[in-house]
Amino acid sequence: MNHPLNPTWNLEPIFAGGSTSEQLQVFLGKLTKDIDLLTFELKQLSAPQQVEETQSFDALLEQLQDTRIRLREAGSFASCLTAQDQGDKQATRLSAALSDLSANLQALFVQFQSILLDTPDAVFAGWLERPQVAPIAFYLNEIRSVAGEKMSPELESLALGLAVDGYHGWSDFYDTIVSHVRIPFEQNGETVMLSAGQAANKMSDPDRNLREEMFQKWEEAWTGVEDFCADTLNHIGGFRLKLYDRRGWDNVLKEPLAINRMSEQTLNTMWDVIVKNKPVFVSYLERKAEVLGVERLSWNDVDAPIGSTDSKVSYDDAADLIVEQFRKFNPEMADFAAQAFEKRWIEAEDRAGKRPGGFCTSLPLSKETRIFMTYSGTASNVSTLAHELGHGYHQHVMNDLPAFSQQYAMNVAETASTFAEMIVADSLVKEAKTEEEKLSLLEDKIQRSIAFFMNIHARFLFETRFYEQRRSGMVGSEELSRLMEEAQREAFCDTLASYHPHFWASKLHFYKTGVPFYNFPYTFGYLFSTGIYALAQREGAGFAAKYDALLQDTGRMTVEELAQKHLGVDLTQPEFWQGAVDVGIADVKLFLEMTASYARS
Repeated sequence: MNHPLNPTWNLEPIFAGGSTSEQLQVFLGKLTKDIDLLTFELKQLSAPQQVEETQSFDALLEQLQDTRIRLREAGSFASCLTAQDQGDKQATRLSAALSDLSANLQALFVQFQSILLDTPDAVFAGWLERPQVAPIAFYLNEIRSVAGEKMSPELESLALGLAVDGYHGWSDFYDTIVSHVRIPFEQNGETVMLSAGQAANKMSDPDRNLREEMFQKWEEAWTGVEDFCADTLNHIGGFRLKLYDRRGWDNVLKEPLAINRMSEQTLNTMWDVIVKNKPVFVSYLERKAEVLGVERLSWNDVDAPIGSTDSKVSYDDAADLIVEQFRKFNPEMADFAAQAFEKRWIEAEDRAGKRPGGFCTSLPLSKETRIFMTYSGTASNVSTLAHELGHGYHQHVMNDLPAFSQQYAMNVAETASTFAEMIVADSLVKEAKTEEEKLSLLEDKIQRSIAFFMNIHARFLFETRFYEQRRSGMVGSEELSRLMEEAQREAFCDTLASYHPHFWASKLHFYKTGVPFYNFPYTFGYLFSTGIYALAQREGAGFAAKYDALLQDTGRMTVEELAQKHLGVDLTQPEFWQGAVDVGIADVKLFLEMTASYARS
């Protein structure tokens, strides 16, 4: 690749002019008219009563897919604008307008689902068998089944419309809260005000005193906005529960499980296996405390690097490293990553004004990707880069599929990203030149297991209990902090010396309305990708094509079907999950061997 690389992304090829783009306004105007026209035409249609009649819906299916692709393009662009500059008010207004447009498109799909539901079963089965429709049969069957479990089309459309300024409006308000969070930091003799994203990076600094100082200020900052966050979370949860009640759903996990195309049995089996194996990972946390010279780890020690090295990985070096490791597994994956770096699809600059966190968003019309993060040179940042590029590659291999077959869920999306992360992490450990380097890289790799088995588990426990209490009324900020700390203590087996009670306020994922329970899919993705990686290690270079085939199927089957077809395993049983957890256990055992000298007598 050509160096030096520019760490800021280029959004101009998508829509020139940023949030004031005239090109975008023309695009949205045309899209709005097309959705309105489709809505009118759909109202004139009735459900087919013979298989032959389904042919008249072919053009409609193409138009529905086209409008969805175009709206995803505009929505991804808007999310980039709001993330890169939280002070861009025009971008915020653009996002609000797109929320309205999205609600209109969703209402259109509700009408379409109603037609599918009114189609006789035999006719519908024949419809799906037609060659023109068979490639999107899974999606059509899925949305027809879902429609049968919801309210009437009129009420669903009403709920979608009210959600724009209600349900989703509260999620947008959380973004506003975060944009005003500032944390003071002493730098070169003067105090600077860090954004939430910049402060979060400081809390994984090798200097423990700095971590402790920043964590204290972090907790103070979120305490200052806790009432705003509590109101926001309560209204999101309240809207969700009222809607579920009207649909006749008594299980708060029904929607997230359906979205992730997985059964509750699979979810419960996964968590059961993890809980059963936690003692091994507790041993790791206890040994890490000894390595760091403390009695017990504090919350902000968990993700901290061991040792006191101040070494940083430059953005250019990180790019070379990732591309090199990807190439050992799959040249096409490496070429994709190189293209992302060289064509400036990545926003990585460490500057104020950006929102915290990282994401990858797809531009299905342009057939491009944009990745957002704040890069400060840590090993964790390198992992995040690989993670988000894994997301991007997932979409890359699906670009030529029908739009309805590109609708993959979060849990398999996280499979692709954590698989990419694993390629980089595992290769680095194996190729380490010194014992010290190997130990540092191994420990960084184990941190992912801790994150997915303990941190994410704490989020799942918290959110489950929050919804139990929310059924009885509003849950105050103090109670939310109590629930959060209680969940963390349970998930970490009460191993830590301190916890993060305001994690519920600081974590964006609790406020995302597009995907409820934005937590367990991460753990699923991590373990599922671990199983896939183990298979890749056994099969060698020939596995790359199989991996692409698996990714291409993620939008057209359940996860249980996906695992059976490509891995030959049953996800509802513990064997697969235990095998995947064993990979992490092997890492911990190696870590314990390498740090035996730190063990107390």
